Amino acid sequence: MNKNSKIYIAGHRGLVGSAIVKNLEAKGYTNLVYRTHKELDLVSQEAVADFFETEKPEYVILAAAKVGGIVANNTYRAEFIYENLAIQNNVIHCSYLNGVKKLLFLGSTCIYPKEAPQPMPEDCLLTSPLEYTNEPYAIAKIAGIKMCESYNIQYGTNYISVMPTNLYGPNDNFDLEKSHVLPALIRKIHLAKLLNEGDEVAVIKDLGVETIEEAKAYLSKFGVSADKVEIWGTGNPRREFLYSEDMADACVYLLENRDFKDTYKALDGSNESCTPNSVKTQEIRNTHINIGTGVDISIKELAQTVQNIIGFKGELYFNTDKPDGTMKKLTDVSKLHGLGWKHTVELDDGIKRMYAWYLNQK
Repeated sequence: MNKNSKIYIAGHRGLVGSAIVKNLEAKGYTNLVYRTHKELDLVSQEAVADFFETEKPEYVILAAAKVGGIVANNTYRAEFIYENLAIQNNVIHCSYLNGVKKLLFLGSTCIYPKEAPQPMPEDCLLTSPLEYTNEPYAIAKIAGIKMCESYNIQYGTNYISVMPTNLYGPNDNFDLEKSHVLPALIRKIHLAKLLNEGDEVAVIKDLGVETIEEAKAYLSKFGVSADKVEIWGTGNPRREFLYSEDMADACVYLLENRDFKDTYKALDGSNESCTPNSVKTQEIRNTHINIGTGVDISIKELAQTVQNIIGFKGELYFNTDKPDGTMKKLTDVSKLHGLGWKHTVELDDGIKRMYAWYLNQK
């Protein structure tokens, strides 16, 4: 890519998209294009077609998606599969029609089977059933991988799919009802600390309520008080976390340095360019790339780390009557390392940065 190449970032306001914009700008890219949802509905085929015909981007980063936690995924199953399929179909197909030089498609490691081997290699895709609660979302993302592969094989396009592990960082969702585990822990423990220190004004301001009684009643629903923070489960499940700015750096690295031909081995062991009719004798699959750290931590250790960074003096209470979920989810990142990229932000440092960002928003 040249510094003045026109790059379209779909989903530029999200956790990953905003980090990618920041990374590109820091590296001197000056011709970045993006639209808000109000300006461009990616579910609309006509709107996306008009946008591509008008803007003619040279590179596309598809970080836009309908996302949510376990409750949203399981409740709005039809919306999750329909909207994500529509977004992918429209953006990927219009990229092909308008001669986009390279596209980066972002998915999630939830594409892997519920009983996937640990750590999860790319080759375990579609080897057994998915986790039921997020099956519609996962199927949409798997379809996106296969769409990129299929367009590359049939049309000779250059589309790469990346599957990040659990992400965290600036612009994360800290909503106590809808956020993922790490931002939820940070906000709950931060609010418990404020209560513990008697800073009622800060609690009221953080929650946007009228009185401290209202704030305490609301926080009690999430097991947060001045002396205790409740955490669901035993604390034993292990999870892997990647800082969003590291994820952005991986995406830009792959765009700048790697092509689809680098994501699989040809029958003769080479990495010849994939052109129409050049791979008739080979089955090309699992070309996606896991993006992660290859290191996990228990939820209990994670909560204690957050507690120490924030400085909460109360108790962490693990409610064993609540479900644990999957006990271990760790990505195999050997393919990523082989392509020349490795994470640089360790978890402690990332949490400190994320907490500082959160405090700066208050």
